[in-house]
Amino acid sequence: MIVAGRNFGCGSSREQAATCLVAAGVGAVIAKSFARIFFRNAINNGLPALEIPEAVDPIQPGDEVEIDLEQGVPRHRGVEYEFPPLPKTVLEILEDGGLIPHLKKKLAKEG
Repeated sequence: MIVAGRNFGCGSSREQAATCLVAAGVGAVIAKSFARIFFRNAINNGLPALEIPEAVDPIQPGDEVEIDLEQGVPRHRGVEYEFPPLPKTVLEILEDGGLIPHLKKKLAKEG
């Protein structure tokens, strides 16, 4: 997991910025805010990008964070933070591992 400050991903207009994080094993990014194009590229690559400003400063390197994407609740050291639950379509894309696997799954069902 990466925990970051404001406007994470600014200047990363290419999809590879998110793709490389996924390939490196990053399971999610929590930030105070995201550059919009990075946010969408992250979702398209199956990488949860969560805007939770109040959680950023308390989380320290090596800390464990549990994230319930469906409920919109991350937990850190017994404290629950909230973020708006992700729309069903975004959850489906993340659960399927990204937009391409999600579309392949949908097309296979239709075919």
